[in-house]
Amino acid sequence: MKILLNAINAKYIHSNLAVYSLRAYAKEYREHIRLLEYTINNRVEEILEGIYKEHADVICFSCYIWNIAYVKELIEELKKLCPNTPIWVGGPEVSYEVETLLAENPGIDGVFIGEGEHTFKKVCRCYIEAEESEREEELLRVPGIAYRKRDKTVAFTGMAEPVDMSTIPFCYEDMEQFKNKIIYYESSRGCPFSCSYCLSSIDKKMRFRDIELVKKELGFFIEQEVPQVKFVDRTFNCSHTHAMEIWRFIKEKDLGKTNFHFEVAADLLTEEELEYIAGMRPGLIQLEIGVQSTNDVTIQEIHRTMDLEKLKAVVRRIQAPGNIHQHLDLIAGLPYEDYQTFRKSFDEIYDLKPEQLQLGFLKVLKGSYMFEHAREYGLIYQSKPPYEVMKTNWLSFDEVLKIKQVEEMLEVYYNSHQYEVTMKILEQFFDGGFEMFQKMGEFYEMQGYFHLKHTRIRRCEILLEFAKEYVTDMRMLEQSLTFDLYYRENMKSRPAFATDLEPYKEISRKVCKKGKQSHLEPFTYRFPTEQERSIEKLPESCNEYFVLFDYEHRNPLTNQAGIQVIEKGELP
Repeated sequence: MKILLNAINAKYIHSNLAVYSLRAYAKEYREHIRLLEYTINNRVEEILEGIYKEHADVICFSCYIWNIAYVKELIEELKKLCPNTPIWVGGPEVSYEVETLLAENPGIDGVFIGEGEHTFKKVCRCYIEAEESEREEELLRVPGIAYRKRDKTVAFTGMAEPVDMSTIPFCYEDMEQFKNKIIYYESSRGCPFSCSYCLSSIDKKMRFRDIELVKKELGFFIEQEVPQVKFVDRTFNCSHTHAMEIWRFIKEKDLGKTNFHFEVAADLLTEEELEYIAGMRPGLIQLEIGVQSTNDVTIQEIHRTMDLEKLKAVVRRIQAPGNIHQHLDLIAGLPYEDYQTFRKSFDEIYDLKPEQLQLGFLKVLKGSYMFEHAREYGLIYQSKPPYEVMKTNWLSFDEVLKIKQVEEMLEVYYNSHQYEVTMKILEQFFDGGFEMFQKMGEFYEMQGYFHLKHTRIRRCEILLEFAKEYVTDMRMLEQSLTFDLYYRENMKSRPAFATDLEPYKEISRKVCKKGKQSHLEPFTYRFPTEQERSIEKLPESCNEYFVLFDYEHRNPLTNQAGIQVIEKGELP
């Protein structure tokens, strides 16, 4: 008997915690369980071939909004090739509206509803230990599933009890197979909040993994020098004791190699927590903070509790030591958020200058409060995954499209950290970051630049084209873009707008002792250092000086090169 677990991830660098946890929990049947991982970048035909060649007796898929279309297509084709092989699905994308799912997808034989560890193990037992004639009767005793019986009717067995987090075996063993991948880890389940757009709000029972187990497992990641461990806990700091135990442990055991990512509620961070993380190694942790909106009416309507002024103060407090990467989230398309209030939300959060500002669009997820109240809010959203909102009672589709332009420009010119200095300069010519990115987006559309692939240098040239309407001193921007290009990497190609380096060859040879691991560039404008998150006035022209870019000593938060300012009189 072979039971095949299939994961189709969004990217190669991702791993699927769910299927590894299922296999680990069903450890007594390990010899019968095979696991395959693909990405949505693999061709459907390629995945189909791989699954078919396993000749499994039972096929299972882990389903999310990013892969459900692939899974449904695969199941339809697999059923033609293996009509008698049971096919099961599980995950958040199939745990709601199960009857509709089974009615519309005749190739699916069974559904794992909700948490899967207990349920998967019991289903494995039914297939491996029970006689075929007894299997249907045995499946009826497994809580947490829906499946097609021999008479083609569907049986629902009720919800399974929540899993004790400490009973789930550690699912990571041979780390070689996870090389160059993000490791996902779970120390708690459930969420104390009731955000109407999120499925985590459905599970109100908070459960924590035994802290000694957690420490042992995190110690393993640290010893293995795993580059990044991403906690999937919905609100990591909802328990002060739990959070502090983990933060103390990873700080004490840190070997300088592993980064830990946590999703936190900023206004829950205590004074003790803030003081403690301020003393961590730069790059040891990064924090993701879901702001979603700064509009009071919207916050209330989506059932969030947030003290905005406290959140801003906490974000600035975290920023002050310069040791923690912050990722702030906004969602467009929420109730009572129109174009102007969203612009205000954007500008308030952009002004905080986080390392990443993610602008997402409301996804109307099955099973969520937002899904149940879609008609009330006038939510028009995509029929297929990711069920992204297209218009609401407060936001037209035209306005959604305009915000999408802002999103793309934000990703290219801000979140990439490839134009950091230039953005700080350029934003001073606009009434806030939203207007700047909106105008950029309009320019891209007018010139037909969207949907084309552009090199970094070409992106700079486009920015210079755009800025001509707003900036009089274009030489200043040419130099800031040159600074940005070398701030990120020792460019193989040099832009036409950069200073001619021919007269500086001998100076460069003397100063750049590390060869390609450093670069010397002349400037006649003083640009802000990485510690200056915003600048109050435009750079002024000055006497010629030099910046030495050091690519061996990068900023652990932004990956920018280390820099050393050298006055002309200090040159060898």
